[in-house]
Amino acid sequence: MKLQYLLAARVISGVLALGAATVSHATTPVLVIHGGAGVIKREMSPAKDKAVRAALALALQKGYARLKAGDAALDAVTAAITVLEDDPNFNAGKGAVFTHEGKNELDAAIMDGSNLKAGAIAGVHRVKNPILLARAVMDKTDHVMLAGEGAEVFAKEAGIELVDPSYFRTEERWQQLQKALKEDKLSQRHSDVETAKHFGTVGAVALDSEGRLAAGTSTGGMTDKRWGRIGDSPIIGAGTYANSGCAVSGTGWGEYYIRTVAAHEICMRVTQMRVPLKRAAAEVINQEIPSMGGNGGAIALDASGNMAMPFNTDGMFRGWIGADGVAHVAIYGDEDDGTADPIPDANGPDQ
Repeated sequence: MKLQYLLAARVISGVLALGAATVSHATTPVLVIHGGAGVIKREMSPAKDKAVRAALALALQKGYARLKAGDAALDAVTAAITVLEDDPNFNAGKGAVFTHEGKNELDAAIMDGSNLKAGAIAGVHRVKNPILLARAVMDKTDHVMLAGEGAEVFAKEAGIELVDPSYFRTEERWQQLQKALKEDKLSQRHSDVETAKHFGTVGAVALDSEGRLAAGTSTGGMTDKRWGRIGDSPIIGAGTYANSGCAVSGTGWGEYYIRTVAAHEICMRVTQMRVPLKRAAAEVINQEIPSMGGNGGAIALDASGNMAMPFNTDGMFRGWIGADGVAHVAIYGDEDDGTADPIPDANGPDQ
């Protein structure tokens, strides 16, 4: 009987936590974005550093304009990610990396935390803005994920812009592939960090004026990938997830984010276990995933407007905008973004 009472108490506690998440909403809109983890300072020229920061700021401004206009969090996420997909400095859309066969394969996902609706696409070659197609899957079909040729057939029917595959080619990404192919022939480990650890992704999480949360992620995958490999970005719960109390977009070694169901795990700790957002995100990103051999980062946002941006690499392209209406951006680990609390001690107080 005691066990039954204990289990019942835990269930009731979880329900109450979800209930608290649904009624304790902030009214000040917040937008948080990322452009991938694994940044190495010595590999960033001053010109690229400036260009990346400008792109992050533009994405924040475009997304936040939607929030200030009273639009839904979904609209802000879509607007911000579209900017990053159109910028060749990020591994999504225009700047996507190449597969082993010399093609670009694009993945994306979006999720509405207010109703748990979601849309995702994987392995497309001609969709200019994959996040728009993921949104169309959510809004215009009864499905959650479409892949490959079928996804592109739907894109045409839905009026989503298609481009020639040459649109996605950039010389920097092509040379990354050539280097990786040479290393393959010599049976060498990939020397480029992004290629070796698969960090390239863009994403956004948003809280709108009505307290609704949303998350979205878009990626070109990993350089030199084979056999139609799909990472965590388009998999709901792994690289992308949102509910009424939490929204997460990840960037890192996708296989580990899939195995830990990382985005969902963070949100469940927040909404059902009442773990503070920063602690929940740090436990998953900086403890659970590294303990298995993976690494990367994530952005997270809760219904009260609290932000978390944990990462365990040298840097992560990231930015945020909130009540002050000012776009804040950061790249490296030694830049204070106001959210980088240390990993909480298991025996210490919550952060």
